[in-house]
Amino acid sequence: MVAQNKTSGLFQRQPIMRRVLMSLIPVTLGAVYLFGLRVLVLMAVVIAAGTLTEYIFTKKRKAKVTEAVLVTSVLFTLSLPVSTPFWIAIVGIVFGVVFAKEVFGGFGRNVFNPAIVGRTFIFISFPEFLTASWNNISTSLPGGFVRYIHPPLDALTQATPLNMFQNGETLPMAQVIIGQIPGSMGETSVVLLLLGAAYLLYKKAADWRLMLSPMIGFLSLTSILNLMGVSNVPNPFYGMFTGAFFFLCIYFVTEPTTAPKQKEAKWVYGILIGIITVTIRYFGIFVEAASFGILIMNTFVPIMDEGVKYLKAQRKKVTT
Repeated sequence: MVAQNKTSGLFQRQPIMRRVLMSLIPVTLGAVYLFGLRVLVLMAVVIAAGTLTEYIFTKKRKAKVTEAVLVTSVLFTLSLPVSTPFWIAIVGIVFGVVFAKEVFGGFGRNVFNPAIVGRTFIFISFPEFLTASWNNISTSLPGGFVRYIHPPLDALTQATPLNMFQNGETLPMAQVIIGQIPGSMGETSVVLLLLGAAYLLYKKAADWRLMLSPMIGFLSLTSILNLMGVSNVPNPFYGMFTGAFFFLCIYFVTEPTTAPKQKEAKWVYGILIGIITVTIRYFGIFVEAASFGILIMNTFVPIMDEGVKYLKAQRKKVTT
């Protein structure tokens, strides 16, 4: 991938990153329809802040800004509620680019996903804005294409599907799949996310193993807990399609720099992300647990790849 990169103007051209951005067009348009034009304004602010942050570092290295920062900025924006204050979004993207990317030496050297690090930082530091500040959504055309933002939800009576489940309520599965639900901007519509996933796989911009394996881990453990009658665990597919987990499976787990390179390690990596997400979501205090699952497993990627290589070498010695 690095060998295909070309330098032109401010940015270092990266074809794979452009394919990821193309795949995000349906998700972004869906977010605008549901939540309003503030989606695009917030995204523009985040892109500007993320690009400027990377530029400050790359200029010292006499290098170009990578187009990967555009992907990071768009994904980070879509992981937020539409009413997130601009200053909080700026703090998040700057923190992610600096402490999850540039401190490791820039693109291709980072251990952690910058968008996830930025979101997790503001999720912990400013939880009210990411866990309780939800807005109404559009239910008919032209929707949010002619509105800046919809009014906020009544926090006492309405919330995201995950929060509703904690209060003993569930939404119809069809409504969840279509995306007529409040939540973060990029996570709501399963249909649009599947379109993005299909494009990524068709263009070979994502590994299907990394996309599928966390879903297997999530569905397996959720099914076991569900069959055991654990009260706070919903239908496996309802759990997978609500919250940010499905969104993260498609766009964050598959991020090539921070994911394993060995095929066997990819399966273990993804399955464990799914299992960790279920464990934290239903038995911990953080409902949105997928981010923590990814960051925890990012830590073990180098040793997982080396472990697989070692086992293959040992097996080869035995057979010869």
